[in-house]
Amino acid sequence: MTTPVNSRRWTNWGQNQQSVAEVLAPASIDEVAAMVSASAEAGRRIKTVGSGHSFTAIAVADDQRMLLHRLDQLVAVDGPLVTVQAGMRLAELNAVLAQHGLAMPNLGDIDTQTVAGAIATATHGTGIQHATLASCVEAVTMVTADGKIERYDRESPEFHAVVVGLGALGVIVQVTLRCVPEFVLLADERPMSLADVLAGLADWIPANDHVEFYWYPYTDRASLKLNKRVEEHDRPLPKFRSWLDDEFLSNTVFEGVCKIGRKFPRAVPGLSSIAARALSARTYTGRSDHVFCSSRRVRFTEMEYEIPRAALPDVIDALPRLIDSLPFKVLFPVEVRFTGPDDLWLSHGYGRESAYIAVHQYLGVPYEPYFKALEALCEPLGGRPHWGKLHYRTAADLRPAYPRFDDFRAVRDRLDPARVFTNEYLDRVLGK
Repeated sequence: MTTPVNSRRWTNWGQNQQSVAEVLAPASIDEVAAMVSASAEAGRRIKTVGSGHSFTAIAVADDQRMLLHRLDQLVAVDGPLVTVQAGMRLAELNAVLAQHGLAMPNLGDIDTQTVAGAIATATHGTGIQHATLASCVEAVTMVTADGKIERYDRESPEFHAVVVGLGALGVIVQVTLRCVPEFVLLADERPMSLADVLAGLADWIPANDHVEFYWYPYTDRASLKLNKRVEEHDRPLPKFRSWLDDEFLSNTVFEGVCKIGRKFPRAVPGLSSIAARALSARTYTGRSDHVFCSSRRVRFTEMEYEIPRAALPDVIDALPRLIDSLPFKVLFPVEVRFTGPDDLWLSHGYGRESAYIAVHQYLGVPYEPYFKALEALCEPLGGRPHWGKLHYRTAADLRPAYPRFDDFRAVRDRLDPARVFTNEYLDRVLGK
């Protein structure tokens, strides 16, 4: 087969997924609809790609790759309801909301994803009173496989499928979000022993708006992060301290540590112990998105598993033995976050309070035995993998984990019977 002239090689942020595909770059919703119609009539497939921040093959195109970077504008602000085009990145969304005195109620720690990509994969932050970012969605406009432009709101029968739709149901082109008045967070970040962190969670989780912690493998040390809403932005972090902690230590120095650990694995336990003590305690206030989101320049691969919150002690107890049994060393800390339930059918937080266990490996370091071991630990507990993070599950073993899995597949059969929007990853996790 001759490669089309406008084909381009694509690589994701984690540099573990790539493909060569013909590129479509619509400049309007009507152009999206026309391209989808033409592709369906020709029996071709389209895979929509956002910022490429998923580690799975969810965005890998094997025929045509549709980029929505030209659809990145604010559409409307109606009180707390904000409508944006799907290709807008979260960083730009946060800036636009701030201009209107608004904010997202919760965010993850990375803001480079597109709005559509973030909701389609159920991206989340932390906070037991919050669910995924997708839970903030009030309506989406989507181009279906027959080229129709459809709007789905919370009264639509398909709504709970199309929001966290994995890109399998159509091309989302607009999103309406329910936002909140802008707010300030007080951040309390401190190194602690892992035992003290675990002992305090039952008190900290309800007493704070957002709670997370990092555990450093081969040590008994952790870093706790507590965020709470406050009225006054009266304790800004000095610019030098911000640069020192968030740019120099967390990026420049940490990447150097990872490179040393990759070359000299026996040094990793000692390096992990040093890293656990490199960031000292700090307390400061800041605009919510500035506190939530961090600069992440060190490249990695990642798996993240959602488990019922009550199962967290079992997983944390097993992790040191799991890591010690690996044939290589783990360079990154383990991240733990918490969310409340939502009602979106393929959200990993569907119907329950959740704990999330995220494990990473530095670029070029082996990861598969580590990730498979974590999956084997979490799956029997009812664990659900993050759709944008590496995992090895299939439709057969995902179905029991999602009560509305077959309902989602029925919507898919109705909206995309010819599988215009599928790829190998979706065939694996949803079935053909």
